[in-house]
Amino acid sequence: MKFQILSFLASLFITVLMILVVMIFNISQEHLRTNTLTFYFAVGFAVLIMLVVNYFVLEYLLGYYKRKQIRHISTRLPDEVMPVDESAMSFSQLGEIVSELSQKNAIEIDTMKDMETYRKEYIGNISHELKTPLFSIQGYVETLLDGGVENLAIRDKYLERIDKSVERLLDIVKDLDMLNQFETGEISLHISRFDINALVREIMDMLEMDAERSGAKLQLQTTHQMLFVNADVQKIAQVLINLISNAIHYSNRDHAQITVKTSVLRRKVLVEVIDNGMGIKAEVLPRIFERFYRVETSRSRREGGSGLGLSIVKHILEAHNETIIVNSVYLEGTTFSFMLEKHASQAGNLAKTF
Repeated sequence: MKFQILSFLASLFITVLMILVVMIFNISQEHLRTNTLTFYFAVGFAVLIMLVVNYFVLEYLLGYYKRKQIRHISTRLPDEVMPVDESAMSFSQLGEIVSELSQKNAIEIDTMKDMETYRKEYIGNISHELKTPLFSIQGYVETLLDGGVENLAIRDKYLERIDKSVERLLDIVKDLDMLNQFETGEISLHISRFDINALVREIMDMLEMDAERSGAKLQLQTTHQMLFVNADVQKIAQVLINLISNAIHYSNRDHAQITVKTSVLRRKVLVEVIDNGMGIKAEVLPRIFERFYRVETSRSRREGGSGLGLSIVKHILEAHNETIIVNSVYLEGTTFSFMLEKHASQAGNLAKTF
């Protein structure tokens, strides 16, 4: 439409200009001057003819220029973003396509930069995690080779430390392999009906000695004596072990309390792991589910964790089509919560706190 208006205005300008030239020429030539009706009729007819001819000529030239420029630009754009019929495209449509493509490219560039930063951090973290136990093993082996093996006390102590370092390496490799399987969809869930409260008690019994060494107290609070859910019992057990173990390791205060709460919310069972430990700073909360990210680097490495626990928790719950939510106040405590599908024949309505 813009090109048509431009063609009309241009043809009108050219026609008026030609009429002015003819009239000036007619006035300057006395012997050609005439005021007859025939002359003005002829001039009017000529004006109309010139206007129409100029319009179509300019319309063709401008249309040809438009198609040529669109074709020139479109050849540099990906085929998937271009319509089938390029000839029917306007400059405004082409501008929208170019704008969308530039925005998409900008987003992809930002994503690639973020991925590159993450890759560098990931490589640095995994190299550090593997380097620590490997250097320990190397140091113990060199000591034994240099004669320490003759001393039974040193030999037994160093072999025990080597065994722990090897176990840590194996834990890191197993956790990495599990994460990769989750991300590639190679791990399938074995959904079954089980009592989430019984599972929590079992895990608390298993971690009771760790809690006692840290001076922490474990507690289960529930609205029902039994709460049956549909989930993969082994994977959910791993989720609870990771969350409760983290709470134990970061319970660095007197009268540390770790509480697991279970309750029913319509067709879901809400599970909360609450501690009154050191908490997590707000600026690092978005990163705690990244691989190898540690809230307190020195302490967590000293405890021997792989730094992959929360990443595994996140992937397990996502495989159950659920999400892990964290709320924390620095120096006051942290709450991790997630939901599981409640079994249809849920029984047990006795409210009880354990």
